[in-house]
Amino acid sequence: EPGRSLVADAGMTLYTVGSIKSITGYKNYVSIDGGMPDNPRYALYESPYTLYLASRANAEANFPCSVVGRCCESGDIIQEGVTLPKPVRGEILAVAVTGAYNYSMASNYNRIPSPAIVLLKGGKDSLAVRRESNEDMIKNEV
Repeated sequence: EPGRSLVADAGMTLYTVGSIKSITGYKNYVSIDGGMPDNPRYALYESPYTLYLASRANAEANFPCSVVGRCCESGDIIQEGVTLPKPVRGEILAVAVTGAYNYSMASNYNRIPSPAIVLLKGGKDSLAVRRESNEDMIKNEV
């Protein structure tokens, strides 16, 4: 797709790591504060992403896991079968190449407000879209 090739690399989504759950002999799960409402592409297409811990991008990756969102859905997955340095609650997880469809495909599923969008250029940031509030979510309801 021409549009995706132009803007996908320009976007990166940042999440905060929440709980980490290990099921012995099966799988490790890393939960984040986002998921399919703001990035439905893995749930829809199993789109692959490159993920890394922002503060330890070059650290040894030795923790195989699935990164999952905060919705109570079996399909709320950002990436399955990724290997990261073992994350710690509160760390920032970066998901690269999300500029093409995250914003345009986002929804308020499970009544989760949409995150902010920040532009970075020349070391300076500016707010492009403010974080949606709970009040924003209900303002048009009768």
